[in-house]
Amino acid sequence: MKIEGRTFIISGGASGLGQACVEELIKAGGHVSILDMNEENGTQLATQLGRRAKFFPCNVLETSSIASAVSGTVSWSQQTCAPLGGVVSAAGVTTPATMLNRHGQAMDLDNFDFVINVNLRGTIDLVRQALVHLAQTPPTDDDQERGVVIMVASSAAFDGQKGQVSYSASKGAVAAMTLPMTRDLARYGIRVVTIAPSLFDSRMTSMMSAKVRTSLESAIEFPRRPGKPEEFAAMARHAIENVMLNGTVIRLDGGMRMPSKM
Repeated sequence: MKIEGRTFIISGGASGLGQACVEELIKAGGHVSILDMNEENGTQLATQLGRRAKFFPCNVLETSSIASAVSGTVSWSQQTCAPLGGVVSAAGVTTPATMLNRHGQAMDLDNFDFVINVNLRGTIDLVRQALVHLAQTPPTDDDQERGVVIMVASSAAFDGQKGQVSYSASKGAVAAMTLPMTRDLARYGIRVVTIAPSLFDSRMTSMMSAKVRTSLESAIEFPRRPGKPEEFAAMARHAIENVMLNGTVIRLDGGMRMPSKM
């Protein structure tokens, strides 16, 4: 798909990997709808990027909030004559907890629900609402492609560490949705690609202790460093532009396989 002249919805777009995707797609000539809870950061970013970026406040835990942001994006795309081209669901959280704590008490189910609701339910809710409009977008090339869905999983979907039950469950489910969603949407000319990053510099990883960070870095084969947000964004851009990428989960991890614990 050609990015130039198309509008892309990016959740979690005001920071980290989402922001990197916003900046990359703007650079490629696209229009980007930035969805995020942080209104200050989102508004500031959209202002910096200019007329081809617009911020919409959005809480992916609330269906009505997503609906408002998607509806606003569709109206904006009609005003700019830049039809909808895809959605990147990059909003995510983690709240580490072992199944039993040091006192033998069961993990907090509220925390589990929070992670599942943001990472899994928030992803599918945004995607399903965007698809209603994406499927109505006229195809513009010989392949009759209408759009692209990019979801964000994690290496934790495959080798989650101790204390990552909720996070691994949410990201594993995102990965598992990729192929059936691809098969559902093939008739509409819409592709689905999921990216599963390992340790990347982001707001989430910035909260890690030095010990945890060092332990994770040592598990990366090459290069021996965290990934850069712009490297993730480059992968997202390629997934949009390469029509043969479909129904797949791409590990973006430098050969990393996470150890069972730090």
